[in-house]
Amino acid sequence: MEFEIWWLLGIPFFFSLGWIAARVDIRQLIAESSSFPKGYFKGLNFLLNEQPDKAIDAYIEILKLNPETVELHFALGNLFRRRGETERAIRVHQNLLSRPDLALEQQTQAMFELGQDYLKAGLLDRAEETFNLLVDSQYANQARRALLEIYQREKEWLRAIDAALALQESGAGGRQKEIAQFYCEIAQDELVHTHPEAAMAMLEKSIATDRHNVRAAILMGDIYLAQGEIEQAVLAWRKVEQQSVPHVALVAQRLMDGYRKLERPQEGLNLLKAYLAEAPSIDLLEVVFKASLELESVQSANRVVSAELRRTPSLLGLDKLLDARMMVAPPEILAEISLIKNVVQGYVQRLTRYQCTHCGFKARQFYWQCPGCSRWETYPPRRTEELNVMN
Repeated sequence: MEFEIWWLLGIPFFFSLGWIAARVDIRQLIAESSSFPKGYFKGLNFLLNEQPDKAIDAYIEILKLNPETVELHFALGNLFRRRGETERAIRVHQNLLSRPDLALEQQTQAMFELGQDYLKAGLLDRAEETFNLLVDSQYANQARRALLEIYQREKEWLRAIDAALALQESGAGGRQKEIAQFYCEIAQDELVHTHPEAAMAMLEKSIATDRHNVRAAILMGDIYLAQGEIEQAVLAWRKVEQQSVPHVALVAQRLMDGYRKLERPQEGLNLLKAYLAEAPSIDLLEVVFKASLELESVQSANRVVSAELRRTPSLLGLDKLLDARMMVAPPEILAEISLIKNVVQGYVQRLTRYQCTHCGFKARQFYWQCPGCSRWETYPPRRTEELNVMN
């Protein structure tokens, strides 16, 4: 019991100590906050309320009174860059770098910010020069990512490969997909200059880097076709199935044409029907539909489209079904079917697009690199409506 009484008597003592400590902390906080210019909090309030223009004006006023404030220079430069005023951002960061009293860490930060200004302004030569100076600094990985972006913009694919490999080695994540695509870009350049052997060597490197690279397999088939090696071309395109079954839709027409040249069109049609059963696709359906009309009958083409529409209902599929129905429709209902098709086709034109899974950019054409966000392999090989139906 004696121990409990002393414990109770100690509570007010400890409470007093806590109160004194709190008062000291509050006084220190007040003293520190009073050392900030009033405009600092005003500018911060504008930023929190998403009013960057007013924040810039507030920070400019502070810098007029206290031009030595380094952190405000950084904040102001970043605001200028975000607003698209890259010339003003460049001047702010250049002024910082010209100061002889700037600490080494702040110099490095200012150089990194300046490199970002150059990149945003499209001054790629200056940006590249600046980021190259930072590859041995604390901003090494950020600088390498920026260099990788620059080399891609300039289509300097060999240097892009080196930059991507450097990022991989630094532990910043795998870059196999991108590197494989860079090899494909080099291969396409070689094909433009009619160097098929050099192109094939690049594509082999692409496959060695990423064995699931569909683009490399497609290009290999195209090279074999140009050289008259039809059987080899068909074998190359058939490898797409092993890499990614949905991407078969991208080579369906090539395969059908290849089997025609080999005088085995029915074999090609049967193969594509098997692909369609495994991976529904409106593009693949269109190739199978036309080939069924040519090699079998209107009734066979009708059955293919009807079965596919039941399995995956969509306006794109309905449009194909109406095409099939118009071929066998009696004259008295042909006009009605044609009217329905015109209405459906108006909607279909807005749905026959591919969509980037990263930024949502839509395009009628399939891209290996998104024109919107510049990411690689972000376009699924199916149209937007097909993806919505599947999800």
